[in-house]
Amino acid sequence: MATVGGRGASGPRELTRVGDRLSFLYLERCVVHRDSNAITAEDGDGTRYLPSATIGTLLLGPGTNVTHSAMSLLGECGATVVWVGEHGVRYYAAGHALTRSSRLVEAQATAWANRRSRLDVARAMYRMRFPDLEVEVLSRQALLGKEGDRVKACYREQAARTGVPWRGRRYVPGDHDVSDPPNKAITAAAQCFYGVAHAVTAALGCSPGLGFVHSGHERGFVMDVADLYKVEVGIPVAFDAAAQGDDDVDGVTRRLLRDRINRDGLLDRCVRDIKSLLLGGQQGAEEEREETADTVGLVGDRGELLESGYSYADEVVW
Repeated sequence: MATVGGRGASGPRELTRVGDRLSFLYLERCVVHRDSNAITAEDGDGTRYLPSATIGTLLLGPGTNVTHSAMSLLGECGATVVWVGEHGVRYYAAGHALTRSSRLVEAQATAWANRRSRLDVARAMYRMRFPDLEVEVLSRQALLGKEGDRVKACYREQAARTGVPWRGRRYVPGDHDVSDPPNKAITAAAQCFYGVAHAVTAALGCSPGLGFVHSGHERGFVMDVADLYKVEVGIPVAFDAAAQGDDDVDGVTRRLLRDRINRDGLLDRCVRDIKSLLLGGQQGAEEEREETADTVGLVGDRGELLESGYSYADEVVW
């Protein structure tokens, strides 16, 4: 039997696809450890075994201790681990890509570096939100205004649907408790969505910081992706949680959101959307195989890809 230190890391083909994983798992006030190839969470009520290979995002809340061996296994499985503070409003994340290919991040960087293509991707993101709107004829400022109106209308619609009183979006950074139940729930849902979006972004090997709508932040692209589903999923779930009262509204929001993401297959949809935005459409089976191949190439003077592991000394004219 292989020891923990001697067992080789799993390759991309052996790992669970990000679209088939659990959206996120939240833990607090426990010790996270490793038992063979399983992750355990131990507290005063006993020990629970967690499916490490199928975790998309692990949220570690207050009072959580995690061992080195547990983090090692989570890293091998490609899970994103997020440390969250009280009420989940402090966010720290790291991830390990499930792909060996740099194809997506190169496409992202290429599109981001050109002002025209960067605008094209941003408009494609707005087209996902406004399928009946001619986004090409509108400026960025106009699109931002449309999005602001859309979010405000969603707040009013969900308040009417659930009967939850709504007095506007108000949140005081660093003082979560002063917010009313719907505002607490909206904040909790947003934080969870950022974790999920970061997990998918990291799993695909994309850069979290190269955003197309958001800019100047280390998680600009994560915010771009999370906002695609805010009105459709995040806000309605938040109001459903608030309708259940102020008793643990943050926890209720997380559980309802987790169930909704799994029910709707949102992780798989998120993967498809990112690939469509950066690659211009669905990729074929051959391209999927290329993303799991552990291949390294070399770049020539004209940008051509050269084979690695080969000596070019005899071909060079000095």
